[in-house]
Amino acid sequence: MENLEMPVFKNIDNEDLVYLKSINAFHIEKYKRNNIIFHTGEIIHEIGIVISGNVIIENNDLWGNKTILSIVTSGQVFGESYAYSHLPLMVNTVAADSATILFFDLNILDNPIYSNCSWQDKIIRNLLRIATRKNIILSNRSFCTAPKTIRGRLSIYFSGQSTINNSNEFDIPFNRQQMADFLNLDRSALSKELCKMRNEGLIDFNKNHFIIYNIDN
Repeated sequence: MENLEMPVFKNIDNEDLVYLKSINAFHIEKYKRNNIIFHTGEIIHEIGIVISGNVIIENNDLWGNKTILSIVTSGQVFGESYAYSHLPLMVNTVAADSATILFFDLNILDNPIYSNCSWQDKIIRNLLRIATRKNIILSNRSFCTAPKTIRGRLSIYFSGQSTINNSNEFDIPFNRQQMADFLNLDRSALSKELCKMRNEGLIDFNKNHFIIYNIDN
């Protein structure tokens, strides 16, 4: 079996992956755009790992308001906190486009039958690193939505993306509506401010590709 290039399987050798497959530790499913993968209120025991495509983590309130919390790209994991805690999901996970997902059963990590298997501790450590990183990302979102002005939110978001990519030129994982939902903004107001910033020579962009010239003003 070809080694899976995913953070959750880091340092897991090919022989162990073959064994995990033989005990049905994981399975692969395909989803069309806008298909819901995990539903709000659902109790899960599996984590999802994106093989291809993108997955949106979103919250929908009783009044129909949607907030995008994060987007999960190829190789990344979703659902691990809920799968560990066995608490009902407070979010929906939705395929942003055609997506292929590998589901891994976390119950296997608690099974004493496999306690002497080296892969068990490795996967637990990998998941801990992943969960820690995701908590930092969620904290960064709270920073982005803290400013009262649209430009303030954009400035913090662009600064963060520039730091992550180590460049003032980068692609973001959102279309305009998704970006507006992530920053808790109206789409038309967001687009207007982006155009204004471009006209002022602060940024340039084409779809989801951005170049930052100056965001200090």
